[in-house]
Amino acid sequence: MSTRDTKLWAGALASTGVVFGDIGTSPLYTIRECFGLHHVPVTTANVLGVLSLIFWSLTVIVAVKYMLLLSRADNQGEGGVFALSSLLAGIRERLWPGMFTLVGLIAMAGAALLYGDGMITPAISVLAAVEGLELASPVFGPFIVPLAVAILVGLFFIQHHGTARIGIIFGPIMVGWFVTLAILGWIQVVQEPGVFLALNPWHAVQFLLTHGMVSLTVLGAVLLCVTGGEALYADIGHFGRRPLQIAWFSLVYPALLMNYLGQGALILRDPTAVEHPFYRMVPAFALVPMVILATTATVIASQAMITGVFSLTQQAVQLGVLPRLRVLHTSERIRGQIYMPTVNVLLMLACIALVIGFGSSSHLAAAYGLSVTFGMVITTLLLSLIMLNLWKWRPVWVVLLTSLFLLFELPFALSCVLKMRDGAWIPLATTFLLLATMLTWRKGRELLGKRIQENLLPLDLLLTELANGRILRVPGTGVFMSSISQQVPPVLVHHLKHNKALHQRVILLTVQFAPEPRVFAPDRATREELAEGFYRVVLRYGFAEEPQVMQDLCVALDIPEGQRMGMSFYQSRELLRITKKPGMAVWRKKLFNLIARTTRPTAGYFDLPPGQVIELGVQIEL
Repeated sequence: MSTRDTKLWAGALASTGVVFGDIGTSPLYTIRECFGLHHVPVTTANVLGVLSLIFWSLTVIVAVKYMLLLSRADNQGEGGVFALSSLLAGIRERLWPGMFTLVGLIAMAGAALLYGDGMITPAISVLAAVEGLELASPVFGPFIVPLAVAILVGLFFIQHHGTARIGIIFGPIMVGWFVTLAILGWIQVVQEPGVFLALNPWHAVQFLLTHGMVSLTVLGAVLLCVTGGEALYADIGHFGRRPLQIAWFSLVYPALLMNYLGQGALILRDPTAVEHPFYRMVPAFALVPMVILATTATVIASQAMITGVFSLTQQAVQLGVLPRLRVLHTSERIRGQIYMPTVNVLLMLACIALVIGFGSSSHLAAAYGLSVTFGMVITTLLLSLIMLNLWKWRPVWVVLLTSLFLLFELPFALSCVLKMRDGAWIPLATTFLLLATMLTWRKGRELLGKRIQENLLPLDLLLTELANGRILRVPGTGVFMSSISQQVPPVLVHHLKHNKALHQRVILLTVQFAPEPRVFAPDRATREELAEGFYRVVLRYGFAEEPQVMQDLCVALDIPEGQRMGMSFYQSRELLRITKKPGMAVWRKKLFNLIARTTRPTAGYFDLPPGQVIELGVQIEL
């Protein structure tokens, strides 16, 4: 086997542990919820109908849409809804007027929906696995929730090790899990081979036609078998497209199908097994070890969603729709592997609150799915624009594929809307809160930029003063951070006002983030000498990159190692005064101000030496 093949299979192994855990643990509760929660009679027609819905949902949505099509729609290796919208940014002139603005709003909504999904996935997965202990002995009943909380705390605690190390540990465990799923299913299927009739889509159609509104509510449970698709796409940047496809088609997909068919075969032979079909497939002597393995698998399952949320959050920060947060890169080899402490803590608290508040996986299942389905619909709409405008596919194929995906996803979404009173409002409320935050932050930054620009000193005036020798120059290098590259930043004006002098070497530094995931080295820095010892430098980074400002700036200006300790970085901290000036509602201005006070300082985000950074307060009326 060549080195390239070895890397592909190693990546497939690691991705099995990180990316496919969520969708891989759905057999724990999906079929149970299809029958138990909605009191659907256990008949041959109903079992085959539910199995057919599950099979075709996995095939059309996950295998075709996510693994074959969306995995191709990566932006320099990065996936997720922001990567989709950034691909469309490159062809915005081909879109209809106003379409690109709408795409941006849709992308933010899709990202906000993933956060709602990210709260529930770890909670429901861990609860479903731990509840298996009650089958071993009712004594475990009172300890289910505390044990689930303890497991979640441990899961979020290990996130700082990064997905590379976690994947190496989790990969072999999840391979064992999927092999176990396949074996358990096969044992049941050979005893009831007629269950393969479920592969005929007519059984799914019959089920939907004969059950009316009940079939719509059952779809909300069938949806559980495809959860994790959005996070899977967001995690492409962690491992790459090919390893994910290898893992899915060679192991994950066949194992899932075999286990679902096995559960159906068991229920056909023993309808009482519908109370917990997964654990009823397990021999009594192996029940406790299976609960341990299932619990381990669900802990790993949560990893896909957590890493997906990390990836999307970083992209949102770089694109300017979320405030600056601390980003730690956990792998020197793979650029997409990151850890975000603040996001990690917030997700952990949300998951624990859901576990305590709902108390069981069945109750959580009723609240699950709304954010998942809306997110799926959003990616389908964006994918249709990619196929039509970027890939140049024939419109007839685009319409057929889009219609096929929406044929599954729109009924799923409607079924989740019907669960609003059962708790589906929780992820929806989270989505609206996050979307309001994103829109307010983006609009607030635009408004703040306009207010700053109104009071800027023309650059030509400063250069004239320098040329005439009216400004004293002192030894050293002063770097003045500015979001606007064409004029004198406020921090320089305040420095000059109070110190009456400028450094011998002055650098106006602007850091910009491009809509692409990465900016290649030749395009990284732009430098311009405006006067003797007076430079303007623009550094550009992609939305998936970690800014190396100090290093890239020194390379751009050929500043030797020995002179870097003498550099001083000046940045302004805007002190906002909320007014009734037009531009944004007062409550949104107050929200923006609150977020701005808690955001990470520029120096920390750009990893500048703390001892060389000077902050100057600038009061601005918003």
